[in-house]
Amino acid sequence: MRMPIRRLRSAATWRHIIVAIVVVIVVLLPLFANAYQVDVLTQAASYSLFAVGLNVVVGLAGLLDLGYVAFWAIGAYSMAIFSGAGPIHITNFTPWVVLPIGIGVAMTAGVLLGSPVLRLRGDYLAIVTLGFGEIIRITASNLEGVTGGAEGIANIPHPQVGAYNFGSSPTPYFYLTLVILGIAVFLISNLNRSRIGRAWVAIREDEVAAEAMGINTFRMKLWAFAIGASTAGAAGVINASRVNFVSPSSFMIIISVLVLCMVILGGMGSMIGPIVGAAAIVIIPEALRDYVPAGVRFMVFGAILVVMMIFRPQGLFPSKRVAAEQHGVGVADEEKAGA
Repeated sequence: MRMPIRRLRSAATWRHIIVAIVVVIVVLLPLFANAYQVDVLTQAASYSLFAVGLNVVVGLAGLLDLGYVAFWAIGAYSMAIFSGAGPIHITNFTPWVVLPIGIGVAMTAGVLLGSPVLRLRGDYLAIVTLGFGEIIRITASNLEGVTGGAEGIANIPHPQVGAYNFGSSPTPYFYLTLVILGIAVFLISNLNRSRIGRAWVAIREDEVAAEAMGINTFRMKLWAFAIGASTAGAAGVINASRVNFVSPSSFMIIISVLVLCMVILGGMGSMIGPIVGAAAIVIIPEALRDYVPAGVRFMVFGAILVVMMIFRPQGLFPSKRVAAEQHGVGVADEEKAGA
């Protein structure tokens, strides 16, 4: 086993170097891009944060959640309501104060949703979460006195650091989202290497066997839902402040499907995969804008996805644990190698 472990250590070192180089390039990109390009990069970063959270639920714990956009909506409306921009003026908090509140509200919603429905499995769970997503959107449309109804809430305040106001510039939001994304990836990566992460993988592979081995599957699945909801809540708060507006039409079910595609395209269970998948799905259609007519742009993009799924169904950057198993190296060996 020594040779495979040495190879894995070498591969892990090169991966770390490559990741560091990519991070530096991404951080410097706004300095060489125009306002429109930075705005696209900011959208990609926001969806990356969204996809990283869904990856915990779908990729690590193996729970099919089709109503994940609801937690994004909860974070966005938390920003609008608690900042005093909505019809009902409960508080007048700054965006920095609302950010942890929005994360907490979204996490609480994840726990409240997961408590009754996580005893379901497979298609039944997918249907229930799909219904939850629609319930949140329809409720937001009908609660005009709280959410502004179908017209939504405008004039959401921008964050401010000292005398500097973020305003409508996408650049500070890009860096803010990158910081939150980095924190989320760090925390989830550590969880993935802990007993909780191993329990998630066991549930994903065979829930009955995991329960027979003494894993509290319900509690572990509830953890996955809560953590996934928290990252979506953070993305919702930041996005609502960036666009200065929130409405029910922004949280259609198709958003959940789109983010699920990002996770699958990038590689389920991987930390880098959902980020790459989100960047690809956001940036590629924009890159095709000048070369492909609008009527066929997404058809071309769909064809690219189909080809991708045929020749690399595991995704662009699959889970290192899965890759190690495919090469005949045990999970313990792979983790000892520092993956």
